[in-house]
Amino acid sequence: MELQELAQRIYATAHLTGEFVLRSGQVTGEYFDKYRFEADPVLLDAIAEAMVPLVPADTEVLAGLEMGGIPVVTALGRRTGLPCAFVRKRAKEYGTRRLAEGAETSGRRVTVVEDVVTTGGQVVLSTEELRAQGATITHAVCVINRNPTTPTALLEAGLTLHALFNSEDLAASTTRAAG
Repeated sequence: MELQELAQRIYATAHLTGEFVLRSGQVTGEYFDKYRFEADPVLLDAIAEAMVPLVPADTEVLAGLEMGGIPVVTALGRRTGLPCAFVRKRAKEYGTRRLAEGAETSGRRVTVVEDVVTTGGQVVLSTEELRAQGATITHAVCVINRNPTTPTALLEAGLTLHALFNSEDLAASTTRAAG
C-alpha cells in the first residue's frame, strides 16, 4: 500500500472532531483515535510494514509503551523479526514486578515504539526508566506525531523521533484525495 493511501485510510478510520482532552492536558478539536486503527488487523499490518524503514538498523529490541504502543510493537516485531518488550507505565507490584515484560532490555539498543505522540511525555518517562535499568535508547518511532516537528521534551531527552506521519500529513492526504 502506498503511503498516501495508507495516510488516507488512517485518517478515515481514526480522525475524530469534537472536544478532546489529551494526556498532556491540552484541549483539542481534532483527535486521532489510535484504537480504531490498532483494532483493524489489516490496517495495522499495513502500518507496521510502512514503519519498518523507520527502525534504526542497530536496534536490538523494540519497546512498545502501554497501552497503545503494544499492538503497534507486536505488529512491527512480526515485520522486522526483532524481539519486543512491553513497557508498563509503572512496574507492577506483584509477580515479576517488572517495568518491561518480554524481551530483556538491559544492555541492549532499544527503540521505543508509540502510537501517537503529542508532547512526548510518556516516551520520555519510559525512556528514563528503561535507561536506569541499563537500556541504551536514542530513538523512538511512532505512527502519528501530532506536531510538525519533534516535541522539545524528546529532543531534551536525547531522542530522535521517527514518525510515519504527522497530523498535517494525514490532513493533507484527504485534501489530495478530494482534489
